Amino acid sequence: MPIYEYRCEGCGHQLEKLQSFSDDPLVACPACGADLLKRLISQTSFHLKGGGWYATDYKKGSSAPPPPAESKAPASPAPATTTASKSDGASSSST
Repeated sequence: MPIYEYRCEGCGHQLEKLQSFSDDPLVACPACGADLLKRLISQTSFHLKGGGWYATDYKKGSSAPPPPAESKAPASPAPATTTASKSDGASSSST
């Protein structure tokens, strides 16, 4: 059940009351007895439990750009160059 804060507009008395969501708001001030009690809007506090709520719970690298295409280019010519040098070596030894 939430805790609601109230303040009397007549005398300025403030109080907190543990109430259910379905309960009617209080109207009578316990300090002065006037029907000038108003519910205040206050900052909420709650805890997010479980995984996925923190920046450290997300995958790393999802925001990083993909590697450039140039880094992949030298890898493919290397096997072709190796094959070509073997055929060059074979032709020089047969001469």
